[in-house]
Amino acid sequence: MAGRQVSVDGARELRKALKTVGDEAKAGLKDVNLEVAEIVARAAVTKVPSRSGALRETVRAAGAQTRASVKAGFKKVPYAGVIHFGFPARGILPQPFLYDALDARRDEVMDAYTDGIADLIKKNGLG
Repeated sequence: MAGRQVSVDGARELRKALKTVGDEAKAGLKDVNLEVAEIVARAAVTKVPSRSGALRETVRAAGAQTRASVKAGFKKVPYAGVIHFGFPARGILPQPFLYDALDARRDEVMDAYTDGIADLIKKNGLG
C-alpha cells in the first residue's frame, strides 16, 4: 500500500543525470531522501499512540535513490498497521500517525527536497 506520498517532478530525469556523473552523486540523492524521511520519522514518533512505547521504538526512516520512506512495526511489534489503519471489525479506530506526521511536516519536507536537490545539482555541475 502506497499511502500518502510527496511526488517530485523531474526526479527520474535527475537520477539519470546523476548516473552519468557517478556513484557519489547517486549516493547524494539517497542522502537527501534519508534526510527527508528523518523529518517525517521524528514527527511520527511524537504522534504514535502508546501504552508501552514499543511501537514508538519501531518508527524508522529509510532513504534510497528512488524514495524516502518511514516505517513502523517489526515482527515483535506486529500491530503497527492495526493501530495506524484501524480494524473496524474489532472496534479499533484508525490512528494514522505516519500520515499525520507527513501532513504536519509537508512544507518542511518540500523545502528539504528543494534545497537538497539544488545542492546536488550545483555540486555535480548539472545546472
